[in-house]
Amino acid sequence: MTHEELLRQILSYDNRADPYPLYSELRRTPVAQGGDGLFVVSTYGEIKGLLHDPRVSSDARNLSPGVAGVLLPDEDTSVLPPSFLRLDPPEHDRLRRMTMRPFGPPETPRRINDMRGELAGIVSGLIDAFGDRKQVDLVDDFSYPFPVTVICRLLGVPREDEARFHTWADTIAAGLDPVPGQDPEERRRVTQRARTELGAYLSQLIDERGDAPGDDLLSALVNQQGPDGRMSRMEVLSTASLLLIAGHETTVNLITNGMLTLLRNPEVLKRLRADPRLAGPVVEELLRFEPPVHLLPQRTVLADIDLCGTTITKGSALWLVLASGNRDPRRFADPDLFDPDREDNQHLGFGSGIHACFGAPLARLEAQIALTELVRRLDEPRLVEDPPPYRRNAVLRGPRHLNIAFDGVRDRGLDRD
Repeated sequence: MTHEELLRQILSYDNRADPYPLYSELRRTPVAQGGDGLFVVSTYGEIKGLLHDPRVSSDARNLSPGVAGVLLPDEDTSVLPPSFLRLDPPEHDRLRRMTMRPFGPPETPRRINDMRGELAGIVSGLIDAFGDRKQVDLVDDFSYPFPVTVICRLLGVPREDEARFHTWADTIAAGLDPVPGQDPEERRRVTQRARTELGAYLSQLIDERGDAPGDDLLSALVNQQGPDGRMSRMEVLSTASLLLIAGHETTVNLITNGMLTLLRNPEVLKRLRADPRLAGPVVEELLRFEPPVHLLPQRTVLADIDLCGTTITKGSALWLVLASGNRDPRRFADPDLFDPDREDNQHLGFGSGIHACFGAPLARLEAQIALTELVRRLDEPRLVEDPPPYRRNAVLRGPRHLNIAFDGVRDRGLDRD
């Protein structure tokens, strides 16, 4: 099988449920050429090095003409300018610093940790809402609404507007997952309308936070006065949209892949139920074993790079297959074994380098709380079908639905207003 044929197999929905044997074959050639100016890197050491290499750009505008480096667009720059995720230094560094200042260390070290109680309350409410049902779709009933609600609270979206926010987020997320037979132009139109409406709503919130700031993240982004000055209005809008979409989508996959993996490994599920302190190692191993992002397609090479006997030429597109690197036997012993006791687990689940996942601390905490409570409160949970139906997206790989049956919900909380 040629590298181009192998890549087509990896991207084919027919292999979405288990792409790992194909990744194993891909690793035989650490730097493979996929045609049309595309290079694909699949081994841990080489991926890690490129993620820290200043000759690798995240700005698609650096692609040579005629090179198709983007697998699926996850930002519509016709509505907003690129977020810092799609920029290079120094613009990237400035915007990331400004966003991190009110989000985490060193200026705001406790923002995420102080949300722990609120996160637990949201999780409890969602599980309570299962009611007397004996089967739920974990994605629709839990994994999707949880992170969107969290982002709403973090940004300071009023409770009465959360439903509207959910609708926009779901529509934009659906735009990343093409459905067979669906008119692509209609999908694009619906998605762009949702982005436009979301942008208009956030713009109104920005005006309100400028006049009467609160203690939420959006207020901080609008009003901060630091060494880098202030964000422009469009930069605030772009950053807020990034926090919503990027954080939401990856966390959905992390939680859903996590529950699927625990149900496939009942001995680990029992250990987590008996000892919630295992949640940290479980989530770290999940990030290696079933990462929420399987590959990074939006990379461009700014200068020739010689790697493993291959020259990656300037202007080429570069795909980094993170999920393959996470199963590289040269880096991880027994890589196809799910082992939360694994030591030295320096996975690529959140990437690495200057573009390492900005929201990683929040995603980790969300997943730890969610999985701990699900295994504690669901009585005898089990999969209805395995494998479940997966999302069409090869980048953001995870089940589109995960139907779970159980005998009941333990310790059901009090009714909430």
